[in-house]
Amino acid sequence: MKILKQVCIFSIMLSALLLFGALPCAASDFSFTLEEGGMPALGGERSVVVVISDIHLGMDDAYAEIRENRAPLAEFLQKIRRSPNIKELVIAGDFIDEWFIPAGMDTYAGQTQKEFARRVAANNESVAGAFRDIISDGKIKVVYVPGNHDLLISSETIQSVFPGMAEARDVRGLGVYSPDGCPEVAIEHGHRYNFFCAPDPISNRGIAPDSILPPGYFFTRIATLSVVEGKPRPGAPRPVVAPNSRGESQELAYVYWKVWEGLMDELPVREAFDEKIIRTGIDGFTEDYAMGDLMPRQAEPGGDIVMNLFSGITDTWEERQELNRVAVKIPVRDAISKAASSAETDGQANVQYFKNPSSDKRIVVFGHTHEARMIPSEMHDGRRALYVNSGTWIDKNPTQTMTFATICPLGSERHVGLYHYSKDGNLTVMGEAVLEGF
Repeated sequence: MKILKQVCIFSIMLSALLLFGALPCAASDFSFTLEEGGMPALGGERSVVVVISDIHLGMDDAYAEIRENRAPLAEFLQKIRRSPNIKELVIAGDFIDEWFIPAGMDTYAGQTQKEFARRVAANNESVAGAFRDIISDGKIKVVYVPGNHDLLISSETIQSVFPGMAEARDVRGLGVYSPDGCPEVAIEHGHRYNFFCAPDPISNRGIAPDSILPPGYFFTRIATLSVVEGKPRPGAPRPVVAPNSRGESQELAYVYWKVWEGLMDELPVREAFDEKIIRTGIDGFTEDYAMGDLMPRQAEPGGDIVMNLFSGITDTWEERQELNRVAVKIPVRDAISKAASSAETDGQANVQYFKNPSSDKRIVVFGHTHEARMIPSEMHDGRRALYVNSGTWIDKNPTQTMTFATICPLGSERHVGLYHYSKDGNLTVMGEAVLEGF
């Protein structure tokens, strides 16, 4: 779902230098490292928070998004474990992947969510074992924050696979975390603000009463099938929807269809529009569904635009945001039309935190977009602020993969870094900055 072009990392780093001046974390008195000797500026003090996100551990390597990067990730985690300066390791969502599964498969393969999670852990034992080692040592706090690909994963399931892992949750499927002693920091996945990915407890109440699955889940199931099929030529043509003049609700339904149409053009499948290809068995859904159940359609050109699943979703966005504790409401037209924009997700750090007079957060970290970046900003009261996207660890990504963020309180300063971890174990600086006045 990446439509916007990548923002050049060089220009981001240049902007950071212009805003923050000559105060890089890499100065002689402070330099982040994963070497066992630690950071001279910290001695033996544990104060560094490391944020990783979008690992996407899968149940089966036939379609999982992380295979080649699994061994380097396990090595990275073991270095984290041995570091004398790391205090917390935060997983900012999309940890255990329930979404990236081909449409024709039963998500849990006829088993429970706990059994599914155990199979995911077994398929990624080197990584799962490294997390367990860090937790069992008791020296580094490991925190899990839900993402959209694991928004159904319950606390009970997490604890059954990773006993002792801390969790940051607010609404079901969402969470935001401030590290111990750092109330000025907010870490969340970022899907709270995405029309296709935020929990939806409203649209399908008549079909699956307690479900929170948003439309992005069903799209991802189809997209995964497209990837497995090698992005083939599509099957029978999909019906075309035409705009009508029957009010704002219908206008928004057409905008919603246009986004779906663009996504399906980008990731086509062989199967026909009305073929029941999506197996569920998850979150109260029991039936098999077709693309035609998900995408808006018309009985005749210019007629009413209707949907089987997610009927009325464009009319309930305001209520959905309220339930999901979105502080500053996003207009529905923007939420739909800009859902695929990484820049829109990144920009919500400004909208929800920095420019929001009710917020005191000066450092915000998201994942979700898979695009690691550091963007300087300014608070509503003029103080400097910083947004960081921690990126992803999946094998194939349009931008840099195997990335992570760090936050280190040092006196009245907060040193923030964004790094790439290479398969040979080296670190490359993607961005560093210092905020003062804490």
